[in-house]
Amino acid sequence: MDDEPDLRDVAQMYLSREGFRVALAGDGQDALTAVETQLPALVLLDLMLPKVDGLEVCRRLRRATNVPIIMLTARDADVDKIVGLEVGADDYITKPFNPRELVARVKAVLRRARAPETATAQDAQVGALTIDRASRTARVQGRALELSPREFDLLWTLASAVGKVFSRAQLIEQAWGYEFPGGTRTVDMHIAQLRRKLAAADARDLTIATVQRVGYRLDVN
Repeated sequence: MDDEPDLRDVAQMYLSREGFRVALAGDGQDALTAVETQLPALVLLDLMLPKVDGLEVCRRLRRATNVPIIMLTARDADVDKIVGLEVGADDYITKPFNPRELVARVKAVLRRARAPETATAQDAQVGALTIDRASRTARVQGRALELSPREFDLLWTLASAVGKVFSRAQLIEQAWGYEFPGGTRTVDMHIAQLRRKLAAADARDLTIATVQRVGYRLDVN
């Protein structure tokens, strides 16, 4: 959903060529209605929408559904990207963008969202944190953590091998798939949100440590 007709038309053309069926909406209210009535597999969501802005649309969608969301924004400041990820977006892309990159990101996010879970290691208990992979839920001392799909995948990866250092490339592979075209900065932003949410849940016995020039690990204090 985007408020710029030319941009919507270009995105629709390239996605349609790849076999995607595309529904368009020019404002936030129409976007919410379209998602409710058409149940899309993925949402492309502009940050600057009239009537209901993109951040509020993302908040409402995330409360109601786990549909993958890619945020489109003309802003290049890290704070705008962080806010988008914080409210539940799975990825972001800055306008103007290469249409082929947009298609690649859509495919990567959909591929990860549709990937079947393995039959083994369906849950993890790390200190006060409990993760149920089958239901994709995480709790700290019995209280639910509100995580985006990518935040959940990153937390699961770290919790599956406590104390192990995962490079950013490994985390990208686990949470987005091999062909994720975004930079490693996206991982850093998601990790920052995970830290904030764990702290807000009073998970004092857990620390996501930064290993300089390598990546991240989950420690139990």
